[in-house]
This record gives sequence, C-alpha cells and structure tokens, in this order.
Amino acid sequence: MARFEIIMPKMGESIIEATITKWLKNEGDKIGEDEAIVEIATDKVDSEIPAPLEGILMKKLYNEGDVVPVGQVIAYLSIDGEEHDFKSTETELSKEINIHASNENQTAQSQESISEESSLTRFYSPLVKNIAKQENIPLSELEKVPGSGKDGRLTKDDLMVFLQNRNPLTQTTTKQEVNHISQPTVNQQKEETKIESPVVSVLAGDQIIEMDRMRKLIADHMVMSKRVSPHVTSFIEVDMTPIVLWRNKNKDLFEKREGEKLTFMSSIIQATVKALKDFPGVNASVNDYKIILRKNINIGIATALPNGNLIVPVIKQADEKNLMGLQKSVNDLANRARINKLQPDEIQEGTFTITNLGTFGSLTGTPVINQPQVAILAVGTIEKKPVVMETPEGDVIAIRHRMIMSLSYDHRVVDGGMGGQFLKRAADYLEAFDINQTI
Repeated sequence: MARFEIIMPKMGESIIEATITKWLKNEGDKIGEDEAIVEIATDKVDSEIPAPLEGILMKKLYNEGDVVPVGQVIAYLSIDGEEHDFKSTETELSKEINIHASNENQTAQSQESISEESSLTRFYSPLVKNIAKQENIPLSELEKVPGSGKDGRLTKDDLMVFLQNRNPLTQTTTKQEVNHISQPTVNQQKEETKIESPVVSVLAGDQIIEMDRMRKLIADHMVMSKRVSPHVTSFIEVDMTPIVLWRNKNKDLFEKREGEKLTFMSSIIQATVKALKDFPGVNASVNDYKIILRKNINIGIATALPNGNLIVPVIKQADEKNLMGLQKSVNDLANRARINKLQPDEIQEGTFTITNLGTFGSLTGTPVINQPQVAILAVGTIEKKPVVMETPEGDVIAIRHRMIMSLSYDHRVVDGGMGGQFLKRAADYLEAFDINQTI
C-alpha cells in the first residue's frame, strides 16, 4: 500500500497555523485528484485543501476545531488504487499518531509555568503555550485572554493582539520599570477588568442566531479596538465634481476596454496615499509607548460580503501604483473577497483602512479603527448640492457634487491638529484632480 501525507500548507509569509473548520471527506472515502478534502481557516479567510492525487482517505489525525501548525501532517491518503482493509492499518497508523501525540505532550509538559493541567478551563495549542512561555505569561493571565476560536479557544492571533496591547504592569518588570508607570494607567487597567457584558433576557417570540466564526472575530476585534484606542472623529465636505465629470467621460471606455468598472475608489485611494506621505504619523501603529511609523503604505479596503460580514483586503505598496493599477487592484480584491477566494496574505499587513459608507447610501459615519492601525477613513455618498462659489465676477450659487469624509483616529498618538490637517490635505488632493488625465 502506497501512502501519501496530506500536509497543512503554508498559505502566506505571516501564517504559521490554521484551524480545521470542516472535514469534507470521511475515512474510507474515495477522493479524486484536486477534490477538496478539508476546509481550513486562517483569520478571516477560509480555504480548502485539495487532494494532490487520486486515492482513499485512510486516517484523519485532527478533529474539527483543532489548530494545526503549517507543515504538520493532518491526514493520510492511500494511493495504490486498491480497496483497503482499514482495520489492518490501525497498528501501522497508531505508531505515527502516537508519535504525533507524544510530541504534543512533551511540548505541553515543558511549559509548566503556564500549564497546570488541573486548573485549565480550555484547550491551548502547543504553539500558543510556547508563545506564552516565551513572553512569561502566567496561566492565571492567559485564562483571561478572550479567544476567537471554536468554543472560545485562544488562537495565536488572539495572543499576539493581547501581547501588542498588553499593559506593561502585567508583565514581569523590575521595580525601576514599575516606578515609571503612571498611576492613571494602573487605575485604567483595574477599571477595565471590571467590565462585564449585561445579562440579556430572551423574551417570547425572540429568535436566537448563533454568530458564525467570522462574525465572532469581527465582534471581538471591534470591542478590542474601542477599549485600546480613544477614538476621535473629524469630518470634512469635499467637492468631487472634477472626479465625477472625469469618471462620466471615461467609465464606458474603460469598461469596454478592460471589462471592469471604473469607480471613485481608485481616485480616493490615490489622494489618501498622497496625504499619508505628507503625514506619516497617520500611517502608523502603537506598541506600548512606542510609535511605529510604517515604511510601506498598504491600504485596506473594507468590503461587505454577501452573508453580511465584513473583510478588509489590502492593496500592498499602494503608493507605487498609478490610477489604473489602483483600480485593477480594487476590482480584483473586492471580486475575490465576495467569492471567498482571497489568500491569507491578502488581508494582512494593512497600515491604513478606507471604508465606503456611500455604497449603502450613508452620508457619513464614525468607523472603528482597524487595529493595530491608528486611523480609518470613511467616505459617504456623493450628492448634488447648491454651493456658494467665489468667481472673479462675485459669488454665485452652483450645483456641485459633494461628499463627506470622516477620519476616526487614535487620540493616543494622533491629535486633532494632525487628524484635521491630514483630512484637509486628502480633500485638497481630491478637489485638485486633473480632469484631463487618461486611464
């Protein structure tokens, strides 16, 4: 009997583990070449692992909900093309399964500082335990970290977000380091630990709907963002008339030539990128009391999915793309996001996010910052309005296409001055759009 190992694939530079969400085949099932065997999830992206060869699924080494490091064997496939007595392989497979289990047990046993098994209230993967051990996180603290995995399981991403925003007082510090932490920070931490969700009563006729995995991730991420960052929002109204006229002149030609829609988003991204270059403090992140100014400008575009959830694909190095390149990237990422064909790396490493509220007819809004970024831009619907304009002959009332933009920013590092100036600069770039340019 020839046997083939099904491996948890590496799906991006920053992806080191994935969760098995659903086995599509059972042991003993015949599987065709390229036929999907199992569904896996990394952050918000769901993927399938296909069979590289035709065969029979011999053994599954992990259950649904298990978090598996990349490169790990998750199943065995028989590829000899013959029917097989699976009971006869029990002894052979159990040897490797026991090795697999033994390795996990050894990893767990080596982390005594966090794994007092009798007091554990949930399962922790070896990867999570190893990170916790390296960061000197005691079990009592690890148990309090919210988990976004199945049944509240703590994932590697949950732990990394916790570490990034971890209060210095909760870490192992010297007395000298503790003395440098201000008293308000201590009080703030104590207050946060007392926050509890209200008790909700279910009334007659109410319908209870369990959140799916992605909605749970979004919910936890939004709550975390509001607790981590003091949000401030500034607004500005922009004259989009030049861009509207230019798009009206070019959209039919562009769609005929490229087979794609020409949208306002490419122009908005281009203006935003220019403003981020002028104000690098808005293209940043915060780590404890350190500000990280990002070298790359990676623009995330909040995209609504057919099931009502939200995902943020990222245009990497957006400052290196022209208007055509930005429009191509927007269309490609949005289309593949809606059919669940994004790669895990395509929703990673964003440095600034734009959300288009105008798609749903909203004039404006106050979006929540996409951590660990420090700002998010929202654009509303474009409407015709009577506007007073100055001309050499005097003031006149004209009909113009106007749009409200709002910027929510992290007041820890972005003050009203910087936030307002950035927003005004982005508006200036939009209003100065060259109506004669080609695409």
